Amino acid sequence: MTKRDSSQPILHLADIPAAIGLLTRLPIRVDLTQATQRASLSAWAWPLAGVVPAVIGWGLGCAAISAGLSPLFAACLALLGQIMVTGALHEDGLADVADGFWGGYDRPRRLEIMKDSRIGAYGVIALILSLGLRASALSVLLATSSGLPALIVIAISSRLPMVLLMAAIPNARGHGLASQVGRPPAATAWLASGISALAVLILMPSALPALLVFTGLGTLALTALAKAKIGGQTGDVLGASQQIAEIIGLAVIVSLVA
Repeated sequence: MTKRDSSQPILHLADIPAAIGLLTRLPIRVDLTQATQRASLSAWAWPLAGVVPAVIGWGLGCAAISAGLSPLFAACLALLGQIMVTGALHEDGLADVADGFWGGYDRPRRLEIMKDSRIGAYGVIALILSLGLRASALSVLLATSSGLPALIVIAISSRLPMVLLMAAIPNARGHGLASQVGRPPAATAWLASGISALAVLILMPSALPALLVFTGLGTLALTALAKAKIGGQTGDVLGASQQIAEIIGLAVIVSLVA
């Protein structure tokens, strides 16, 4: 982790619209000068950026169920809404990681494949599994009274690993979005962790222990894999960490409320 720039506060409310502007396609007005100056310091707000797609997805899913459509159809519609809001940013990262990590024979080739906009067999399989598992779990959650708090908790907790990964290991490239943002200092990572834990405690306290354990294990596994395969993290690895954490979060919460 890097040391914090003492000239910048650890928390600034302008970081929230900056995070939403970075992680979604929503037309949010962002002070680009300030956002550039704060860079990785604003990463504490990344988990909060997940609330917007979560609420939109829940709204679409509930509307579909109210219209008499099946829970699975409603779940697919909720997923579509979330993906449209985020621009499939995290799904793209998952597909690139799957293609690169298992399609390349050495570090340079893996990084080259991950940068390629074309998708391969590993990426397709990863996306099918991700969408299928998430839709299956969402079809259960949308039919319960815990749907909205569950989706918010999952959205927040699944974006925390992006901050932790970025702070824990260096960037594998000398360029790219993740490299430009820089490595968040320890205080930023702790702040993001505290906000995520507080959100879970308020909305679904019973889920906190399992989320900590299983999301933590998933993040540690991806961290070790990324270090072994490419020597660090990239924006694609961060996106993949969100997808893995979201699937884990959905599984944990469905097991508690179903």
